[in-house]
Amino acid sequence: MHTIAIPPFGLGTFRLKGQVVIDSVRQALELGYRHIDTAQIYGNEAEVGQAIAESGVPRSEIFITTKIWVDKLSTDKLVPSLQESLRKLRTDHVDLTLIHWPSPAGAVPVKESLQALQAAQAQGLTKNFGVSNFTVKLLQDAIDAVGAQAIATNQVELHPYLQSPALVAFAQAQGIHLTSYMTLAYGKVLGDPVVTAIAQAHGWTPAQVALAWAMQRGFAVIPSSTKRANLQGNLLAPTLRLSEEEMARIAALDRGERLVNPEGLAPAWD
Repeated sequence: MHTIAIPPFGLGTFRLKGQVVIDSVRQALELGYRHIDTAQIYGNEAEVGQAIAESGVPRSEIFITTKIWVDKLSTDKLVPSLQESLRKLRTDHVDLTLIHWPSPAGAVPVKESLQALQAAQAQGLTKNFGVSNFTVKLLQDAIDAVGAQAIATNQVELHPYLQSPALVAFAQAQGIHLTSYMTLAYGKVLGDPVVTAIAQAHGWTPAQVALAWAMQRGFAVIPSSTKRANLQGNLLAPTLRLSEEEMARIAALDRGERLVNPEGLAPAWD
């Protein structure tokens, strides 16, 4: 079954809890966001579900992504854990379910988890499925398991300082979509001289430049914010176009700087 296109621009909810995440999602939906990204480990699915339910926006208009945590990747646990996520999110399905991190030390084979996601899709619990934090090798394992066309996206850390050319080239050659998380590199990119110069030349914000750069590369982005002005500003990013020369200047910022590398979870990166 071929996957459907993921909205290129969404709202991330990593590290947002309680009323903070309710307010962020509520404001984002008011402003026009329609793609919300959460995860079991974020501990905020219930709040995200509450904000969506109270927003008045029809469920059919919202694209919801969640992610299965590493202790739920086996055949016997994955579908029940997704059903629990759906209860918290107050919906009968999500639009996209990802393996959040590859199973540490390969304890659960990639094939087993992906086949469990296929079963969840067949049951109507998720419209699409994919992976997150997968290397070239792991992505090849995933392709061997279910075929490239079944994998909706690989959500990975991608920003001007970490452009992962080998992974991007491999994914694109296989026709696998990429979602960039941490696109602003925890805000580091916002003070970058190259990014700020491009922003000033256009009257844009540095955040808009970084997000536009990622989308122009073909990646989906899911920036998070708790400030209405930033939510609103970020929402303009899909309409901005950088010149080839500006894209090249940002390409030159790559320094392989990885910010998310949790011990015991991170695979052997490319």
